[in-house]
Amino acid sequence: MGWNVDIYEARPDLRLPSSKAAAQQRSINLAISSRGIAALQAVDPAATSRFLQTVIPMRGRMIHDTLGNQHSQQYDREGQCINSIDRALLNEDLLQEASAVPNIRLFFNHKVLSVDFDERTMIIRDISSGTEVRAVFHLCIGADGSYSNIRRQLMRVVRMNFQQEYIPHEYIELKMPAGHDEHGQPVFLLDPNHLHIWPRHSFMLIALPNKDKSFTCTLFAPTVEFDRLINREAILSWFTSYFPDALALLGEDKLLNDFANNPRSPLISIKATPYHYKDRCVILGDAAHSMVPFYGQGLNCGLEDVRVLRALLLQEAVTPASLQTNLGEKELTDTRLFNALSKYTETRHEDLVAISDLAMDNYVEMRHSVTTPIYLFKKALDNFLYAISSKKASLTSATQSLSLSTVPFPTRRPTAWLPLYTMVTFRPDISYATARRKAVQQSTILSVIGRIGTVLMGATGLYFTLQALHWLRGRR
Repeated sequence: MGWNVDIYEARPDLRLPSSKAAAQQRSINLAISSRGIAALQAVDPAATSRFLQTVIPMRGRMIHDTLGNQHSQQYDREGQCINSIDRALLNEDLLQEASAVPNIRLFFNHKVLSVDFDERTMIIRDISSGTEVRAVFHLCIGADGSYSNIRRQLMRVVRMNFQQEYIPHEYIELKMPAGHDEHGQPVFLLDPNHLHIWPRHSFMLIALPNKDKSFTCTLFAPTVEFDRLINREAILSWFTSYFPDALALLGEDKLLNDFANNPRSPLISIKATPYHYKDRCVILGDAAHSMVPFYGQGLNCGLEDVRVLRALLLQEAVTPASLQTNLGEKELTDTRLFNALSKYTETRHEDLVAISDLAMDNYVEMRHSVTTPIYLFKKALDNFLYAISSKKASLTSATQSLSLSTVPFPTRRPTAWLPLYTMVTFRPDISYATARRKAVQQSTILSVIGRIGTVLMGATGLYFTLQALHWLRGRR
């Protein structure tokens, strides 16, 4: 869009070898789906194509039981998939793209200390030299993560509603190495086109494939469960009981090494509003809405934030040429930019609350519900209703021809039957809040169908019972 952009990052350049070593110890693999891809395409289609060359498609969940049996659950009846992508690789590629743009400057080891939004200035410390500099800005975009300093600065000038919740669970990352074929070439030890899940009621292990034929595994468990795994015997005994097939693939020594060297990390959910201040600042991504990773939407939602904000800026005709240049005047407000940021807060908040809640709910599904008969029955019925209404759905999908670059969510009232997962993961034209509302309506219908079915089964059973009693009386 032609902006002059300065990016300040407190950490060293992620592309440096020293940074890569640290990043490998603490990184849940990323799953990028249609929402994230649509957001990238809206900004740079060519870069998106390059990113997608590094992904591995995952067409469903592979459920592992305690006996080592595997059961595939497809994500979508039409074969749509989510994609495993290495977090570090994506970050490096994004930095490479940004550094290649002439009007973008990158400053590593530069920490923002304070911001005066009215004066449009910030104080930044160069960590390498220890010196402090004063930078002038027109618009400050805070995308600095769950513990955002920009969000804290924003709280000083707006009445921000803020909610932070640590769930009583933690995670640790493990590595499943590649196997080797008879020629010594690396091979996957599990099907690479599935997200593998070992659900164990109150905890679970997941595995996502990597390009080098390894799997990045993440163990999620209650803190009290982790506290019991304090030595070699406890760890190996626990894995032997709950994940025997995974233990064989991870390797005992490798597992113990990962437990010793990789940190246990907390899981946090953050909700906040508003996201902006006048025409001076807006927060995006985890800075605005950190969520637990159980719907695979953290990355996708953050990228979608950018697409939605960009669309609103275009709707308000905000361009570098349209901006006021007298940055020192406190009362000067760019009306177009103010309107765009106000609309972002007003329209985005419901969506972000929706996906944060859905992510929390999905943890129960992933670690327990996926193995229960009632879940499997509802999923089958959900897919059946989706299948018989798919012709109608394909007609309404024509709304996706509207450019997502300029319209945040073209489909406001989706028709036909659509599973919640399909709407959230594969339909970037449908907002998170709309998807949740429709899912609630459909769930009510499923409950009614279930009650009717129960009544009919009971009536049928009663009928045959009475017939049997009548037959027995006739025999006498």
